[in-house]
Amino acid sequence: MKNRLYRYISWIGIFCVVCSISLCSYNVYDSYQSYFVSKQKMNAYHVVKTSVGSIPDYVLNPDMDMSEVDVDGISCIGTLEIPRLDLNLCVTSTCSDENMKQLPCRYYGSIYKCNMVIIAHNYWFHFGRLNTLKSGDEVIFTDASGNCFKYSVDAMDVVSPESVSEVTNGKWPLTLVTCTLDSQNRVVVRCK
Repeated sequence: MKNRLYRYISWIGIFCVVCSISLCSYNVYDSYQSYFVSKQKMNAYHVVKTSVGSIPDYVLNPDMDMSEVDVDGISCIGTLEIPRLDLNLCVTSTCSDENMKQLPCRYYGSIYKCNMVIIAHNYWFHFGRLNTLKSGDEVIFTDASGNCFKYSVDAMDVVSPESVSEVTNGKWPLTLVTCTLDSQNRVVVRCK
C-alpha cells in the first residue's frame, strides 16, 4: 500500500516538474519571438528627417498629432532607446494585445505635450529589465520625424493594476510601464 502511494506521489511530482519546464520553455520562446520581431521592425523602420536648422513643427504646434511610419503593417510613432539596457525598439502608435506581443505601445499622450506613457510586456528583450534602471539613467525617444527627446529616469514605483490610471496624470514627460514578473503589479518608471 505504501509503495503504491509513493508511486502515485512520485508520478504527480514528475508531472508537475514537466508542466513547470513546459511553461518556462514557452515563456522563453515567447520572449525570443518578440525579440526577433522587434529586430525585424527596427530594420524596416525608416525615419523621415526634418530639415536641419528649421524649427520643428511640434514646437510651433505641440497639439499636433505625432507622425507615424508604417513598419510592415504596424503604425509606429518612433523609437525608444535605453542605453543601459541595450534596448532600441520601435513604439507603436496604438495599444492592442497584438501590437504588445511585438513591440512597446503608446498607451497615452504625446511626446510633444510632455505626457506620453509607453507600455510593453515584461519580455526580457522589451521592458523585462525596467526594474533595474537607476535614477539618472538615460532614456531617448526619437519620433518618426527624427526629432530626438532625451530624458533621465527620475522615479520608479511598483503599483497595483488599478493604480495604472495614475500614470496618465501628466506630471512626467515620459512614463514607461510593464508588469512585474509575477504579473500581479506594474513597474512604473518616470522620466524627466
